[in-house]
Formats: sequence, structure tokens, C-alpha cells
Amino acid sequence: MKPDRSNTVVALDGASNFRDVGGLATSHGRHVLRAQVYRSDHLARLNAADHERLLALRVTRCVDLRGHLEREATPYNLPGAEQEHLAIEPTVLVRLRELRARGQQPSRVEAVQIMRDTYRAFVLQQGPVFGRLLTRIGTHDQAMVFHCTAGKDRTGMAAALLLELLGVHRDDVMEDYLLTNQLYQRDHRLVEEAPAEVLDVLWKVQADFLHAAWRCMDDEFGGLPTYLRGPVGLGSAEIQRLHEKLLGN
Repeated sequence: MKPDRSNTVVALDGASNFRDVGGLATSHGRHVLRAQVYRSDHLARLNAADHERLLALRVTRCVDLRGHLEREATPYNLPGAEQEHLAIEPTVLVRLRELRARGQQPSRVEAVQIMRDTYRAFVLQQGPVFGRLLTRIGTHDQAMVFHCTAGKDRTGMAAALLLELLGVHRDDVMEDYLLTNQLYQRDHRLVEEAPAEVLDVLWKVQADFLHAAWRCMDDEFGGLPTYLRGPVGLGSAEIQRLHEKLLGN
């Protein structure tokens, strides 16, 4: 039976993909605790009512995974919460613009391949950033949120790492990842010239994207445990801290 994740969604006027990472069962018979860690699309459209909602949830830290130009284009302030910027620069739009500069109009097939490559690059190049995020999650005593622009790729990869680290089966991690397609409403201030079929790929998630990351992790590092100890840089103490903080009976 697929897990019902609809009750993890936090209703906000200014963010469509804000949700609780907790609630899933692990392979050890435990559950990921709720109201500790949230994931989201960017927070620059939140209004005063949204701010009050997050204050009520005791969200006191925001980790922003957007690149520097994205952050400059849509800055935000969340009352009562400290911001931290752990940049993962966007590469998808750069590659599309490079294709157009060569006179090539990207196709849907090329867009899917770019997304697969992006997820492999997350694994091969961004391990230290994910490690810093996971360390923050383990050491922050109150609720926190991490996000990128749409809350789907950089954020989706980070959530997948966290959930698998906690013992959630990959099938359930995938279901949680794909929930973005039901929730995310594109911020139309973020304009990109591309055919509609290409934009449909870029602003959604596909199972094949996350599978590309998992295959890379398994092929290059022999699975998650070695990857966490290697590129991500987490030791047994950091992993134990995450288990203690986020796992309940």
C-alpha cells in the first residue's frame, strides 16, 4: 500500500510545496517524527498569515539551497527564523541556454537526459553540501525547513538522502518525491524560453530522475552508507544524532 502523504502538506498562500518530511515508516519498525523538518519551494511569496503559520510551527531555521542569482532575484525574510545559504547552483537552465546559443532547440528527450545528468551530478559533486545540510538538521533543536526554487530537485534529492538514511524504503521515498507533481504550482515570475514540452519536464519530477541518482550512488560508491561516509562526510556520530532526533516508535 502506498503511503498517504496528503496530511504532510502545510497550507500556505505563498508556497505550494511546503510539507513535513516526517510520518513515513522505516524498515526497522519505527517512524520518522513529524513537525521537525520541512521541505519547500522558495519562500519569497509568503504573506503575513503564512509567517504566522510558520511561527506556530516553531520553524526557526531556513536552509536555502538556491544559487546566488536565484537568491538575489527572490529574497525573503522569515520572522523568527535564521537563514543559512548552502548554494547548489542551477545547471539545467545553463545547459538549455547553451543549446539555444548553438542554434539548437532542446527537445523533450534532451530535457529528460539533462535532468538525469543533473541528478547524477548531485551525487558526484554536491555531497559536501548535502552533508552540511544533514549536519544542520541533526544539530538544530527546533523545527527547520530546507528549500530551493521549486522544492523538487535539489530539495527532493536532499529529502531522499535524509529519509533513506533514517531507514525509509526507497519505494516510499519515491512516492514522497513524486508528490511534488500534485502540489507544486510554478512561480510564473521565473520565466524561461523553451517549448512547452520541455518546460513540462523541467517543472515536474520523474521517477527516472531520482533513479539516476540512486544508480550513480550504487555504481560509484556501493550504496548509501559508503556515500554518506565518503563525499557527504557524515560519521557515525552525526548519523546517530539524526536517528535520535528524528525517529520515534
